[in-house]
Amino acid sequence: MHWRSKLIHPNAHAPANFRSLATPTYRGSTVIFARQADVSDDWRQTENGYSYGLYGTPTVLELGARIAEIEGAHHSFIVPGGQSAISLIYLSFCAAGTHALVPFTAYGPNQELACGLLQRLGISVQAYDPLIGAGIADLIRENTALIWVESPGSVTMEIQDVPAMVAAAHARKVPVALDNTYSAGVLFDAFAHGVDVSMQALTKYVGGHSDLLLGSVSVADTRCYEAIGPVYKQLGMAVSPDDCSLALRGLQTLGVRLERLERSTLEVARWLAQRTEIKTVLHPALESCPGHEYWRRDFTGSASIFSVVFDGRFSAGEVAGCADRLKLFKIGFSWGGVTSLAILYPNLDRPGVDYGGRLLRLNVGLEEPADLIADLAQALLTLDTRV
Repeated sequence: MHWRSKLIHPNAHAPANFRSLATPTYRGSTVIFARQADVSDDWRQTENGYSYGLYGTPTVLELGARIAEIEGAHHSFIVPGGQSAISLIYLSFCAAGTHALVPFTAYGPNQELACGLLQRLGISVQAYDPLIGAGIADLIRENTALIWVESPGSVTMEIQDVPAMVAAAHARKVPVALDNTYSAGVLFDAFAHGVDVSMQALTKYVGGHSDLLLGSVSVADTRCYEAIGPVYKQLGMAVSPDDCSLALRGLQTLGVRLERLERSTLEVARWLAQRTEIKTVLHPALESCPGHEYWRRDFTGSASIFSVVFDGRFSAGEVAGCADRLKLFKIGFSWGGVTSLAILYPNLDRPGVDYGGRLLRLNVGLEEPADLIADLAQALLTLDTRV
């Protein structure tokens, strides 16, 4: 055989008995079949074998299996990001002429999707008060195809009475999807509380280092598996095996990171709660957070993100100046990584509440809490302290 052909069809290979603690990173699009009779184009690779890299290499399926295991799910699909996960769920359960419910505290891009693409596709999405609880039953219509819950809510951190809402939804045979990113799929047991589909942005706690974009969609049973699988295939939601390899590595330290983040975040939040510059601390584990009683009942811990509302005597500009003076807290979106972050929401829209540009969201990282508190103290010190 000519040397050029040997480049493509080598006979020389490394020994195959290498065993490692690390999951190999399998890159590839084309899957080789032994016979023509074996050829298939099936997204159900877990059951039927590999067919095409689009539906996941062994690295991707390993990550999905690990996520499903810790969440107690029937199956977990790995997708390019949290917003991909949200889109996949909507498009799997909703069609033209159907109706969905989403809390007005949901992740901003979820709401943008509802008012944008979904509206153009003839899907009506109605916002509701996250603290409605069993009252969600009054909003369910004949054509309601999906109910979203997100607990805690984005930015303002409201905890929802998920079991009561699930009971109301299931009484009308409506599936419930949960954005469970805050809990990393483990601090709140979605499926034990009756949720049908649980998604998370693996970008956050599973990745853990602000260097990848991934999402997961976990299903409770075969009914949801079969509803989502074909849409997953049709949308072509391919993910990078390299990113999945980083997420698999992140999973190994998730337990110790969550434990440290919870402890540090509570220390910072409780310190801020004592400051006269701060009107309210919105941390699920504190009684000042709306729905705290449900967090105490349903959650096994808290995470790294919370918000503070500055006292009304300060202007939005003064609060922004305070945020700009932070040194260790960097200004940026996202959360769940090792670096502490701070970001203002000057145009936050919450019915009946005007935060006046004084709401600051914090993500506590792996720095020493004493250093973070000192950073906050020096920034707060420069505020106008008039009463």
